[in-house]
Amino acid sequence: MKELLRTNDPTLIAYAQALLQGEGIATFEMDVHMSVLDGSLGILPRRLMVRDADHFLATAALRDNDIPTGL
Repeated sequence: MKELLRTNDPTLIAYAQALLQGEGIATFEMDVHMSVLDGSLGILPRRLMVRDADHFLATAALRDNDIPTGL
């Protein structure tokens, strides 16, 4: 798996997942429950992961919808 997106914004993660699901690309969200460790402040970013084979298409889909991957 490769990291596609890292952000503190849960709505951006949800939007990216919906876009990728529409393209038929499976995603996995990591660090979802890390907010328990930081006191629910949302300081620690969440990561959106995709399969290695889907990374190129997923990156293109996000850029086409003006979502910067920053990686």
